[in-house]
Amino acid sequence: MENEAKYLKYKGNIVFGKQSMPYFDRIPKEYSENEACFVFVNRGEVSVRAPHEYLDLDTNSGILAKCLNYFFETSEHQRTGEGVEVIAVLLYPDVLEELFDFDLASAKHKINYDVKQVVINDLLENFKQSISLLIDNPELADENVIETKLREFVLLMTKSQNIPDQYEFLSNLFSPLHISFKSVINQNLYANLSVDEFARLCHMSSSTFKRKFNEAFNETPKKYVSRKKIEKAALLLKSKNLRISDIAYDVGFESVATFNRNFLDIIGKSPSEYRLN
Repeated sequence: MENEAKYLKYKGNIVFGKQSMPYFDRIPKEYSENEACFVFVNRGEVSVRAPHEYLDLDTNSGILAKCLNYFFETSEHQRTGEGVEVIAVLLYPDVLEELFDFDLASAKHKINYDVKQVVINDLLENFKQSISLLIDNPELADENVIETKLREFVLLMTKSQNIPDQYEFLSNLFSPLHISFKSVINQNLYANLSVDEFARLCHMSSSTFKRKFNEAFNETPKKYVSRKKIEKAALLLKSKNLRISDIAYDVGFESVATFNRNFLDIIGKSPSEYRLN
């Protein structure tokens, strides 16, 4: 299966998109510049790794996300069938302020999440199918049709999330993020993230992330993460029912050889020797 993407634009911005792709390990969310979005899974299964959450999605669920960085991932048990297809609704503050004629900064209602899993009910399923039809037949999607579909989506989401009105929903969708640096690290310790990927989740450059990390933990990211992985592995090794290779992957190492080397460096014994003692 090849990677295929189709989009519809409104006043220069991509507002609806469909992307089909073979299974993958991890890819960053595209279009990260000043946008919120909703993602439907049209085929297959996928997971979302956000700064503070890890969500599993299938065709019965989607995600509503503020303007933040996150990753799509697929695990071995999800990789069945013909890969993944997602349909996205992309929302921009300047477009919405014009469509709804209001100021995004005026809301009082507070949304206490940055990314949220949403059950796809019949109304949202019908909306997804209508967007898919327009993406596949762009000649049908003139400016008036796209405006109507954007308004419809905002109304559906406002109702499904039990928010007082559409203005409150939109204002809070673009409210500031509250990313806790240490909680992002601890939430994703065993995910085998690179420094650059950790930095992306924290909305920082790699150099800023490394400096902030040293200030917070008094240790380099590589040393701290490796040590925490090995500490968890040491606890898991007390269970005789778990294979060493499974433990290595469970705590986020790409190979058993790398796990063995790190374990020996930090603990002073190999995993098998540690288990025997």
